Amino acid sequence: MSDWPLLSLAIFLPLIGSAFILFIRNEDEERVAENARNAALWCSLIVLVIVVAIWIMFDPSTAEFQFVEQVPWIPAYGIQYYLGIDGISLFLIVLSAFLTPVCILCSWTAIQKRVKEYMIAFLVMESLMIGVFSSLDFVLFYLFFEAMLIPMFLIIGVWGGPRRIYSAFKFFLYTLVGSVLLLVALLVMYFEAGTTRIPDLMNAGFDEDMQRWLWLAMFASFAVKVPMWPVHTWLPDAHVEAPTAGSVILAGVLLKMGGYGFVRFSLPMLPEASEYFAPLVFSLSIIAIIYTSLVALMQNDMKKLIAYSSVAHMGFVTIGIFSLNQQGIEGGIYQMLSHGVVSAALFLCVGVVYDRIHSREIARYGGLVNRMPRYAFIFMVFMLASVGLPGTSGFVGEFLVLVGAFQANTWVALLATTGIILGAAYMLWLYRRVVFGELVHEDLKTIVDCNRRELLYFVPLIIAVLVMGVWPEPFLNVMHVSVEHLVDQTQGSAILAQVGN
Repeated sequence: MSDWPLLSLAIFLPLIGSAFILFIRNEDEERVAENARNAALWCSLIVLVIVVAIWIMFDPSTAEFQFVEQVPWIPAYGIQYYLGIDGISLFLIVLSAFLTPVCILCSWTAIQKRVKEYMIAFLVMESLMIGVFSSLDFVLFYLFFEAMLIPMFLIIGVWGGPRRIYSAFKFFLYTLVGSVLLLVALLVMYFEAGTTRIPDLMNAGFDEDMQRWLWLAMFASFAVKVPMWPVHTWLPDAHVEAPTAGSVILAGVLLKMGGYGFVRFSLPMLPEASEYFAPLVFSLSIIAIIYTSLVALMQNDMKKLIAYSSVAHMGFVTIGIFSLNQQGIEGGIYQMLSHGVVSAALFLCVGVVYDRIHSREIARYGGLVNRMPRYAFIFMVFMLASVGLPGTSGFVGEFLVLVGAFQANTWVALLATTGIILGAAYMLWLYRRVVFGELVHEDLKTIVDCNRRELLYFVPLIIAVLVMGVWPEPFLNVMHVSVEHLVDQTQGSAILAQVGN
């Protein structure tokens, strides 16, 4: 394993890139914008290379945290700059580094105002995302977790649609209110255990009554981030108003913060409470899957339909995580990765036609296959992956989740399966309305197919979806030992508690 501080490099390199872009000066605005785009793209590609190197050097045979970096930060309180990754967090870092260059490429011509500031916002966002998934100190995690609100708030509020201010504030307030309770939980755990180190807190053994209160406080924050029903209403508004790249990063990575929080904090630190509240999570997840799928069927706006489908798909993630068994948790993590790629790609598909026609209304389209055959094929791949077609990444995640859910509760598995049927209904309906039929609108008769820049970011996403669908072993092997350790931790603590009672 490398002696280089690779995680710190991946975190701070985008910040260095942001500082470089900040000092770009030129009389010609267009020249400044071009330099900012190039600098942001190269910086994000270097980070991707570093993260891939971490993946190659990662040892999947151990559940221990790897690439660990520890430096005293606030010694008086025992707070450290403490980084490390395991098989659970590795792929979420890879996903963050993979989607950032995609976001920069898809914004190349779409964003024309304040390009410099826009690129800085995305690089800062990348830095914070990698920081969240590699933090092993609760205070450090919380700072990264909260700081991400700022660039996302600006991306929606400055470069968003007509109702961008309303959507940005709604996103900010929903997330902030839940996070205040997470801060309270952090303080209580610190005063009880005397440490903010995440590995130590996993073995702290909190009292069962305290666990339940701490679990509810964490749940308030993580459930909003997922988002779970009924605290999901900020998501469709944020997606509709956000620029395409904002929707990509929001669906691709930010929604995964909630699922990661459950896996990293709720399950190992509060195992008895997690088992106690699992029926609540199952109930909310099933409502999310069925209700938001039915709402998606009634949408006129493409972005809103995909946003509601995200809530339904993340319902599978929470069911998998709280099934508290190997298949369920691995399925939940795999579904997070799959959804990160597929949902991001679907928003990119909407962005392609929006850049040409400037409308997201489903009724505004029809017959695109006649003019855009490449686009029709790309859209089809991601639509089928979203439905969970065998051979795509969506199938593996949903199958593992349902196997895990069946072990935990057969009714949960049965009701969750209805979401797959409803998902097929709304995605096939969307695809038929947009792609097939006659070219009835005059301006669609001159619409151009995907260009080389668009193919440049779609092709890697298609490869990722197909590789994850056909050959899931490299991904599951890496997370297997870490998930096995997590299940042992959770179940072992629950058995000890029962013996104690």
